[in-house]
Amino acid sequence: MDLKAVRAFVAIADSGQFQKAAVDLALTQQAVSKRIAALEKDLGVRLLVRTPRGAELTIDGQALLPHARVLLQAEERAAAAVRPGSRALRVDVVGRRAAPGGLVQEFHRAHPEIALDVVTLFDVETAVAAVRDGAVDATFRAVTMPGHRVPDGIAALPVLDEPMHLCVGPDHPFARAPWVTPEQLAGHRIWMPGNVPGTEWHAYYEALAAEFGPVIDTIGPNFGLEALLDTIAGSPTVATFLSERTPHVWPVGHDLRLVPLRDPVPAYPHSLLWRADNPHPGLTALRAHLAAQPRLTEGRTWRPSWAESPRPE
Repeated sequence: MDLKAVRAFVAIADSGQFQKAAVDLALTQQAVSKRIAALEKDLGVRLLVRTPRGAELTIDGQALLPHARVLLQAEERAAAAVRPGSRALRVDVVGRRAAPGGLVQEFHRAHPEIALDVVTLFDVETAVAAVRDGAVDATFRAVTMPGHRVPDGIAALPVLDEPMHLCVGPDHPFARAPWVTPEQLAGHRIWMPGNVPGTEWHAYYEALAAEFGPVIDTIGPNFGLEALLDTIAGSPTVATFLSERTPHVWPVGHDLRLVPLRDPVPAYPHSLLWRADNPHPGLTALRAHLAAQPRLTEGRTWRPSWAESPRPE
């Protein structure tokens, strides 16, 4: 059923005149008549009869009218559901306990009036495809990992170079160090069971290991951050990489240490990716918020050679 014809029918029913309905719809009277004729042909019944005073509904027209109003209301609700700004801004943060999750939380505190739908997509291919297809409005990713590029139509904005720290237990050789250099990590075991091959973070830590020599150990099931910290707390040799921006609560009695890395600071590069033609006003606000935040860490930083600044919008 042609909703334009349904709208013309309702306009005539409300005004009682073809001419008045035509004015309300910004159409010619002939165009309105053609829409009504097409609707009557489609339904196989007469809906309106012309009278000296204008137009009156037939019995079939009276039966159709309440349903026609419901159809137009449903059309408006459907349009409103996807109208820019009417729906929640959908953002992929990779992991809610990762730094992008914290960035979006900070944005929400600054703009509580903007509805958010926060999701976690695991790999970069899925995330970029979701942005391209409109399943999400934006994603946080490290670009451009080896073998990947920012696709055409996708804009990107560098938003944070996240400084990495060494997390160790109280008996680790670096437990009392005020800071250590990446070169001092050569030969030391860095346990990262969540460092899955094919991900951008795996590519990052592979590059870091090649540059400075730590042994990145991914063996063992990944039982989550708490289980990882349990192991590190009781080990004099095992460490992992964490960030001060990673939301966590130290287990009571573990006496874990977060030791800064300096000269240079290994910085994990986060960028926001979105479709360049996405008109959602919440996305505009998110980009402006992130652009206003400091991106770089203090002092000399290290990033992989492939972590180039993506092209701007």
